[in-house]
Amino acid sequence: MSKSIAIIGASSNRSKFGNKAVRAWVQAGYTVYPINPKDDTIEGLKVYRSVADLPETPDYANLYVPPAVGLKLLDDIAAKGIKEVFANPGADSEAMVIRGNELGLDVMRACSIVATGKTPMDFPDS
Repeated sequence: MSKSIAIIGASSNRSKFGNKAVRAWVQAGYTVYPINPKDDTIEGLKVYRSVADLPETPDYANLYVPPAVGLKLLDDIAAKGIKEVFANPGADSEAMVIRGNELGLDVMRACSIVATGKTPMDFPDS
């Protein structure tokens, strides 16, 4: 069965972690749903404007947005039925973990790229 992940804060800028994560999860064999309100495609993938717009419920959500933004998105993530959330370094906060737990989410404070068996350095900026 195919696994899937929503990359919230995905970026078309290859030097940003939101882009490196898209590439890492695609390489890991996942169906990747980039979420960004401004881009149409990232790394050849269709971009969605919000979690609510996704065509399915992904196995994971991956946050590459400021902590205050991620905190506001947790309700949408829970409403979509996503149960596990990566709050990457710089995107995590204690308030996010607390709110996520209240919503029944498993909020992991970790670099999601490392979870694929790679590091951000494995994905060049060019």
